[in-house]
Amino acid sequence: MKILLNQRLFTLVCVLSLIVTSLAADHKPPNVLIVIADDLNKDSVGVYGNKDVKTPNIDLLANEGMRFNLAFTSTAMCAPTRQQMYTGLYPVKSGAYPNHSKVKQGTKSLVHYLKALGYRVGLSGKRHFGPPRSFPFEQLSNKVNPEAIREFVNRDKNQPFCLVVTSNSPHVPWNSGDATQYNPKQLTVPPYLVDTKEMRKSLTRYYAEITDLDREVGECMKILKESKKVKSTAMIFTTEQGAQYPGCKWTCYENGLSVGFIVRWPGVIKPGSVTEAMIHYVDIVPTLVEMAGGKSINGLDGRSFLGVMQGKTNHHNSVTFGVHTQMNAIGSPPTGYAVRSIRTDKWKFIMNLNYKVTFNNALIKNDKENYWLSWVQAGKTNPRAARLVERYLNRPKEELYDLRKDPHELNNLAEDKAHTKLKVRLKRQLKNWMTSQGDQGQATELAAKRKSKK
Repeated sequence: MKILLNQRLFTLVCVLSLIVTSLAADHKPPNVLIVIADDLNKDSVGVYGNKDVKTPNIDLLANEGMRFNLAFTSTAMCAPTRQQMYTGLYPVKSGAYPNHSKVKQGTKSLVHYLKALGYRVGLSGKRHFGPPRSFPFEQLSNKVNPEAIREFVNRDKNQPFCLVVTSNSPHVPWNSGDATQYNPKQLTVPPYLVDTKEMRKSLTRYYAEITDLDREVGECMKILKESKKVKSTAMIFTTEQGAQYPGCKWTCYENGLSVGFIVRWPGVIKPGSVTEAMIHYVDIVPTLVEMAGGKSINGLDGRSFLGVMQGKTNHHNSVTFGVHTQMNAIGSPPTGYAVRSIRTDKWKFIMNLNYKVTFNNALIKNDKENYWLSWVQAGKTNPRAARLVERYLNRPKEELYDLRKDPHELNNLAEDKAHTKLKVRLKRQLKNWMTSQGDQGQATELAAKRKSKK
């Protein structure tokens, strides 16, 4: 009898051991592969509604994962965007709010957090951050390199990895890819751009770079498949920020701050799913940490949206904020051009703190794509073109847009008395957030010049 009980006890222990082992395997931290574009409008991707551009790999990734329709950066410039993504901090708080800026000394990034959880963390491609101690990536290559990516992915089967692949496309100059695959006469010009011959030619070059970016995404997908790591890897693709077109990059308009964000995570994310949950780039670090089994980190501006990916909720943030600092940028006026914004699910409110001066930047001063002058010329006889030129150069003190009725932000409702209470509420909420960030508006704009010199 005693022998029989011991045998049963041994069998039970074995079964429990198998169950525990199985559960541990199910909760094994995933590998993470993040592909970041460079200056890409969300609406320039097929899965986000563009019927002209060819992005088969990105579209396939979305079909196999989850597409976020309300994902945002707070600054439509490269360095501030990437550093908020890597640190979980908004730009003014981290110190990286002008372009080509760095975070404050001692700031930690996802590299620190994931390494502490047992990950090796690498980067292939564009850096655009600093100081080095805040971002101690293993630099695999200065450009996207499939062989370096393959070696990193396959290096150690027992250690999880996080790999960030940062493309240079479609950042100007648009000289990668094959522009002849796009017929300028057959393209649909978005309503926030002026339809000129030069504009259409520019779009062919821009779209060619996007298709070349899509090739790079496909190469990453292929490497995961060949390495048999598709099921164990959460793959993310995101567009970074708006393209170098008027009303996109260097602005707080939707085409600058609204980003494409796609996640494929087999076994967790339902294929072909779409969410309206509002997420922000500062949410990425806490999300990756939770995915890796870590605890929440005090002091970050973002919070994990793991529950959204798991299908447990379709809600996350209720608002998102925007910050633009023109100081030190090419062509900037001596006063800079500070812009702040707040967005809800329906409304966008913008404060142009230097609205009395004319906006200037590299696009206007040095138009290498040769379309801006065609806008100005068209505006002499075309009222719509004139309005789009004026919208970019000379902005009112305040702007308010109903994004459901006016997604391209072409009808400013800030002076509409019917929306006075709404505007006052959003303005108060925006200023309270600025205070929490240590953002003094114009004073912070001017401090960017001193910060750069230092």
